[in-house]
Amino acid sequence: MTKEINKINCDIAIIGAGAAGMMCAIEAGKRGRKTILLDHSTKIGRKILISGGGRCNFTNTGTSPDAFLSENKHFCRSALSRYTPENFIALVKKHQISYHHKKLGQLFCDGSAQNIVDLLLKECEEANVQINSACKINKINKDKHFYIETNQGIFVSESLVIATGGLSIPQIGATGFGYEIAKQFDLNIVTTAPALVGLSLKKQDLNELKELSGLSIDTLVECNKKSFRENILFTHVGLSGPAILQISLYWRQNNSIYIDLLPEIDTISWLSQKKHENPNIELKNILSEILPKRFVDKFCYLYAPSKPIKQIDDKTLKDYANFLKTWTITPANLIGYEKAEVTRGGVDTDELSSQTMESKKVSGLYFIGEVVDVTGQLGGYNFQWAWASGFCAGQYV
Repeated sequence: MTKEINKINCDIAIIGAGAAGMMCAIEAGKRGRKTILLDHSTKIGRKILISGGGRCNFTNTGTSPDAFLSENKHFCRSALSRYTPENFIALVKKHQISYHHKKLGQLFCDGSAQNIVDLLLKECEEANVQINSACKINKINKDKHFYIETNQGIFVSESLVIATGGLSIPQIGATGFGYEIAKQFDLNIVTTAPALVGLSLKKQDLNELKELSGLSIDTLVECNKKSFRENILFTHVGLSGPAILQISLYWRQNNSIYIDLLPEIDTISWLSQKKHENPNIELKNILSEILPKRFVDKFCYLYAPSKPIKQIDDKTLKDYANFLKTWTITPANLIGYEKAEVTRGGVDTDELSSQTMESKKVSGLYFIGEVVDVTGQLGGYNFQWAWASGFCAGQYV
């Protein structure tokens, strides 16, 4: 006797119970739509839980379209204007979650990122959203409705929302499932790459700098006309730290990055003044006043042999000063998806409505969050995109 397949009917099926998926489900549920969230993980919101060092950098008060990268830089404007950081902050306050401002507009929970997951689960419960975890999706078909074949039965829905995220951090379950669904329905994908991630160095550079592993320096890093003033961190494979993670979003293969090691100092004037005030002082002793000694020792060994500054002619001193302002390195590559905070690229925004997130080709099919070609800078921007895109789709599904 053939076992009868369990069919579950709903208005909306959302695949991916992360930040964007849950936000979309909440908004759809509030509208009285029968909404089911499907997630392959046994634990809901895993990426939220590990974000911000476990405290979740849940938004950025300085959010603007300029903080996002996309093939269509205007696509994110509509969603971001309709669901702002203040909207999510109001939700955080409603649930009496204490939070703090760290720097550069970044807001973090005082306690645990679990607070944000609990907030979303509570809102889902109040909106009568059904959540099915450990749900493995085998196949998706569409005629008048969507048919989602899973290990828990066949879900039949009027609308289907893909909120599966990108390829970053596969060790907690990230996959390319969302891109596969987009391709199945003939939607274009903008080439994906790890983003907000460290950079590996070429063998020669790494051999020269590996002794600096663990050292952090406040810098200004520039690449492709974008610059960030934050720390860089030397690692055993290359460079990391907030400034490098930010610049990785804009770095492309074979690009050089330019590092200003003394962003607040006019190095030519400063070194010339030091030479005038104390001509017998050694170069490395001057540099050690404002840079870590370990870095200065390596810098002098590689690029500027230390000697009393009076023995360094003005042209050479100017060369050293310029080097400190534009230290140029050509990285080998991005570290990879295992360490990347997000995925750059994704479902082409030309395929979607910026107002509803619905596919222009396939009625009732929506894409939201990280799976879309909208990637924010470091500092809570990607969560704000998740909330905003989820909210907007939730008004229409």
